[in-house]
Amino acid sequence: MTANRELQERVLQALEFEPSVDAAKIGVTAHDGVITLQGSVPTFLEKWAAERAVGHVFGVRALANDLEVLPGHDGHRTDTAIAEAAANALSWDAAVPAASVQATVTNGWVALSGNVPWQYQRDAAERTVRRLYGVKGITNSIALKPQVHLSDIKAGIEAAFKRSAEIDAKNVHVDARDGQVFLTGAVHSWSERKQAERAAWSAAGVTKVEDHLLVTP
Repeated sequence: MTANRELQERVLQALEFEPSVDAAKIGVTAHDGVITLQGSVPTFLEKWAAERAVGHVFGVRALANDLEVLPGHDGHRTDTAIAEAAANALSWDAAVPAASVQATVTNGWVALSGNVPWQYQRDAAERTVRRLYGVKGITNSIALKPQVHLSDIKAGIEAAFKRSAEIDAKNVHVDARDGQVFLTGAVHSWSERKQAERAAWSAAGVTKVEDHLLVTP
C-alpha cells in the first residue's frame, strides 16, 4: 500500500470514528500529506467537525476542506431567521462581551464584525454561530482591541509552549512585533501546529498570529 493510500485510510477511519460526522457522504483524497475533503454535509458544524477530526490524524500536513453545506428541508433557514438566531445566541454567550459583535447574513453565509479584547472571545463568537441551523459558512472579521499589553509577548508565548505537553517547544520559534506574532520552525502534526497557534493567541496583547510552521511527521 502506498503512503498516500495509507494516509487516506487513516483519515477515513478518523471520520468514521467521529460520531458527529456522516463519513459515508465525504470523499477523501491524499497527496504528499495534503488531504482534500469533498462532498456535502447538512450543517456547517459537521463540516467543521470533519476538519477537526482530520487535523488530528498523524501524517496530515495540510487540509483543503471543500465540503459543501447543503441544509435539508428541516435545516433550511432564511437569512433573516439566521441573523436573528445569531444575534440572540451572541447575546446569551457569556464569553462574548455584550453588544461587541454583529452578524450579517447573505445566502446563509455569516459575516461577524465588531471589536473584542481577546482572541478567545473572537473564537467564542464564531463557535456560537457555527452551531446554528442554516449557516453555510462564516467570515470572522472581528477585530482585536487589547485592553492590556505585555512588554514581552515573546517570552510569554515561549513559556506557554514549554508548559504544553502537545508542543515540542525547541523546534518552534517566536518573533513578536507590535502585537503581531510570527511562528516559524517545524512541528510533527497538523494538530500540534494548531495547538501552537492557540497558545500564541492566548498571550495578552496579541492582535495577529502568522503561522509559518512546517509539518514534518
